[in-house]
Amino acid sequence: MELEDLAAVFALGERIFTADRWPNLYRTWDEFELIQIFGTDTETCLVAECNDQVVGFALGTLIEKRRSAWTYGYLLWLGVEPDLSRSGVGKRLVNRLTELFIARGARIMLADTESDNLPAVNFFRRQGFTNETEHVYLAKNLTQHPEYVRRRRSLAHPPSSDPSPSDAAPAHLPPGGISPGDDASPGQPHEHDD
Repeated sequence: MELEDLAAVFALGERIFTADRWPNLYRTWDEFELIQIFGTDTETCLVAECNDQVVGFALGTLIEKRRSAWTYGYLLWLGVEPDLSRSGVGKRLVNRLTELFIARGARIMLADTESDNLPAVNFFRRQGFTNETEHVYLAKNLTQHPEYVRRRRSLAHPPSSDPSPSDAAPAHLPPGGISPGDDASPGQPHEHDD
């Protein structure tokens, strides 16, 4: 992967790792993570190209634990152009990354995905990954939290530098303009609030 590939890799990731498809991604696909991974682990950042277009990528890193003889290769992100799914692009990327990890001393290669992402789980199984461990990632929607509501209200109505008496908040309201009788508590628990 070259510096010039970053924009194409980011754009492909944006199309693949969307919040509507994967709302509980515990890592966020964003340009900062991509740049950080590329900056620290350039050798284990790979792209697949077809007709000079990026059609897939694998971003990996090595993990060395203190007081351990084991070095781990960790496949952080794997993405393939959806139209090329099951074409062998992902397999070739994983195979090449495996070779790079071995050359750099890794004894175990790790990958993770959501347990209900069956195409990915089955793909990794076909690539020889085993010892599946369920891990629970929890999400908390903060949009109904009183502090979130207060901040949104203050951003929507920033205080003026010299409020007129009619613009000033009544003395009995706490900061943020929520009166003690307002229902600022969250409703029934829910995962998404669109």
